[in-house]
Amino acid sequence: MLNLVLFEPEIPNNTGAIIRLCANMGANLRLIKPYGFEMEDKKLRRAGLDYKELMCVSEYDNFDDYLEKEKPKNLFVVSSKVKTIYTDVKYQAGDSLLLGPETRGLPQDILNQYKGITLPMQDKSRSLNLSNCASIVAYEAWRQIGFKGAKSA
Repeated sequence: MLNLVLFEPEIPNNTGAIIRLCANMGANLRLIKPYGFEMEDKKLRRAGLDYKELMCVSEYDNFDDYLEKEKPKNLFVVSSKVKTIYTDVKYQAGDSLLLGPETRGLPQDILNQYKGITLPMQDKSRSLNLSNCASIVAYEAWRQIGFKGAKSA
């Protein structure tokens, strides 16, 4: 099982889409406060539909609280500010993928402490949508661990 970790998410639609992603992959969702929305936001519910009940969501007061309680073994920071392409990494069950807030990304001190991965983009592009980025990276990690838990086609 993988862990998707959202650091101070700001846009409810993105978090809702990631709730749905995690539910369909069997991944855990870890949310680090503060949020740019309320957990009962209509946009969050609409994007996540009824999937919130089908998955494991945990909330943390801040990054240190997350680290203390989760003690992640392999934590990958996903950022446009690093060089290692997400497909050049070997993922394992239990890995955690940390994504930052939509408008500012992860703080530099976090980027400096953990293994960073990025998605290739055109030269003039700044970033991908958070939920799209989470989907791409999470599915690559899930593919590498054999789509564990997926139903047969």
